[in-house]
Amino acid sequence: MRPESHPGVRPRGDGAPRRRTYSEDVFGRLRAWRQRHQRLLDVLTLAPLALLSLATADRLTPWPAAIVLTAAMFLPLLWRRSHPREVFAIIALACFVQWLAGVMAFPGNFAILIALYSVAAQCAGLWSVAAWLICEFGLVLVIYSARPSPWSAFITSSVFVSSIWLAGLYANTRRRYVESLVERAERAERERDQQARIAAAAERARIARELHDVVAHNVSVMIVQADGAAYAIDTDPEQARLAMQAVARTGRQALAEMRRLVGVLRQDAGNPAEEYAPQPGIDQLTDLIKQVNDSGLPVEFTVNGTPQDLPEGKQLAIYRIIQEALTNTLKHGGPGARATVEVTYGADEIVLRITDDGRGAAAPQAEGGHGLIGMRERAAMYGGTVTAGPRPGGGFQVVARFPVGGQE
Repeated sequence: MRPESHPGVRPRGDGAPRRRTYSEDVFGRLRAWRQRHQRLLDVLTLAPLALLSLATADRLTPWPAAIVLTAAMFLPLLWRRSHPREVFAIIALACFVQWLAGVMAFPGNFAILIALYSVAAQCAGLWSVAAWLICEFGLVLVIYSARPSPWSAFITSSVFVSSIWLAGLYANTRRRYVESLVERAERAERERDQQARIAAAAERARIARELHDVVAHNVSVMIVQADGAAYAIDTDPEQARLAMQAVARTGRQALAEMRRLVGVLRQDAGNPAEEYAPQPGIDQLTDLIKQVNDSGLPVEFTVNGTPQDLPEGKQLAIYRIIQEALTNTLKHGGPGARATVEVTYGADEIVLRITDDGRGAAAPQAEGGHGLIGMRERAAMYGGTVTAGPRPGGGFQVVARFPVGGQE
């Protein structure tokens, strides 16, 4: 069970659960009990008025008529929440019969006011206005029948009836407002879940790109080393042994990175994060160049300008772009190819220039594949651009530009 779903915990605005206070918990239990025993509470509330009506029957009207009128006015109120209009009509008719019978001071008249409140609190505006007008008409009948006619009492009674009607309208407005809040909260929760699914999909796509970069680079290095060992195993066993050691070392590194990425996918959000190796950055470029050199591709690495303190995300993007470009050279450059990696720190931008003199320009490039697309996506995350294509003098070139102080 999630913390926010526990009955004693309410979510805060920042998403963290807030434990309910003792008073909130008590009032919540009382509201729940009231909803379960609503009919019993209605009986206990209406019983005093019904008993008062019967207690005054000895001097106002005969007992049989008093019992019938009392039942006609109070029993329908038990269904006023589910059928407010019908209940109001029955009670209004009973009050009219009472007026025709000449019983003017019957205490059961308070039932029509309860029914009026129920109509105003639950029905549309036209129905509530109609109920209010009926009650006002009843007041006119009562005042007209009195001798002499105390029309000043009509104003006081009308104000009292209108106050009950307005209270019902307020309850109706507040109920609709609460319903709209609940609806908006449910819609916001659905949108939050949808955004969470979108974010999870984006994260899976990012991890898929990471896996592609890791696997493609390390497998390319292992293939080159394995091919070299196959050629040198008869003529130079020592060189073949070193090549196979490089294959094993590269394979272990690839396996470690894959375990780290898969571990992120398996990590339980409710448990503390496990310790994984840090993401590579600019400081690891030297190790990357050395690994590619050991794989048989001579690489010249140059840094121009003053290195800057960059966020980890941008460092990872720079590392992966250089790694992907060198991987493409390993796959498509052919024998005897050489590469150059140049990192230039300028005042306005950081420029990565990865070039080679191999036959990669003539080889089928993955322009629509994941490699170049991944490089462009990584650069775009930080407001940068990537251009890739054949060099005029032969070979292939990748140029990436990252603005300084851009999206971090």
